[in-house]
Amino acid sequence: MALENQELRKAGLKVTLPRVKIYQILEKAGEGDHFSAEDIYKILLDLNEDVGLATVYRVLTQFEAAGLVSRHHFEGGHSVFELAHDEQHDHIVCVKCGKVREFSDPSLKQRQDEIAQELGFKITDRTLYLYGECAEGCEKS
Repeated sequence: MALENQELRKAGLKVTLPRVKIYQILEKAGEGDHFSAEDIYKILLDLNEDVGLATVYRVLTQFEAAGLVSRHHFEGGHSVFELAHDEQHDHIVCVKCGKVREFSDPSLKQRQDEIAQELGFKITDRTLYLYGECAEGCEKS
């Protein structure tokens, strides 16, 4: 728990049990996992943690403002969170089940840089979301 405490303090946040528990859930996520506030709330319920949904939303908003998490807004008002990290990556989202996967393609980034240069722009930020149907049964529905 010491690492979570350090990260929260470094971000200027007071260390509270809900913040630590939510940070731990995000930290233990598998590579490319993204959670909605509701997902985190359900995990906390499964762990018998007494943290309300409103608290989860408030903590995630505080984490976002402090730069600890990134929020991604997808089609249909679907928002998910992941711990903020330095490497640039993109997302592909299933339009049926909402599953989100991360990917990184250096040739894609290079092509975006070339396009920006051709049009006289210097890229300061970028976001790429691809939408489709995942191969785990959604495309057969």
